[in-house]
Amino acid sequence: MNDYLPPTTNRFKNPRFWLLTAAAVLVFGTTFSLGQWQLRRAAQKVALQTAVQTQEQLPTLENVGLPSGKDMSGVLHRKVTLEGTWVQGQTLFLDNRPMSEKVGFWVVTPLRLVGRDEVLLVQRGWVPRDFTNRIRLPEIASPTGLVSVTGRIAPPPSKLYEFKGVETGPIRQNVDMSALRLESGLPLLDVALLQTQGKAGDGLLREWAAPNLGVERHYGYAFQWFSLAALVLGLYLWFQLINPLRLNRLQRRLKLQRNDPTNV
Repeated sequence: MNDYLPPTTNRFKNPRFWLLTAAAVLVFGTTFSLGQWQLRRAAQKVALQTAVQTQEQLPTLENVGLPSGKDMSGVLHRKVTLEGTWVQGQTLFLDNRPMSEKVGFWVVTPLRLVGRDEVLLVQRGWVPRDFTNRIRLPEIASPTGLVSVTGRIAPPPSKLYEFKGVETGPIRQNVDMSALRLESGLPLLDVALLQTQGKAGDGLLREWAAPNLGVERHYGYAFQWFSLAALVLGLYLWFQLINPLRLNRLQRRLKLQRNDPTNV
């Protein structure tokens, strides 16, 4: 890119110049577009975050306030206090789930809602696991009578380390809602309840992390793409336009000096 081409008019006739120009335009356009895409993704996440915060400020819902049917997307992140009965023998322990910088189980139990035919999966809290006996389960009380559960409507438990095959047994890595419906025969809703309050001494920790939509990550990626686009543009302008013109002027100046040493 440092090659000197005599006058600029001749430079434009050189195929190498146009090849480099096309490559620079392609790379600049691609990186700039990717930066814009990341900004659009960030804007979408900001709008979603605002919607989540708005939902969290709305009044607490009870059983009668839940929408009819299985579509609960309109009440995601709403605070709720729901009544129902625990489905006995269906508690699951999701392994390798951190809370307060410790790894243990998320305790998940289906709740049969009062006055409805559906069942809601409840993330009841976190418990440590016994690392000396990895198959030993902690004792979690699930009363047989009517219970009231306070929390917020959330997506189903997040998935980690997808394994092949269908998981069975109380200790699992993930919960597949479709597979769990078939296995249990329960009419599970597509959302879950993230329990935020419970009885003192129930042994469950509920320091749930706030939803992190990764807005800052998109801004960081956008900065990287725009920086790369600016670098490509700067290198192209310097090596293909500015530096050749500078060298051309310098050569003309030296030529004048050779022809007339008194003319500086």
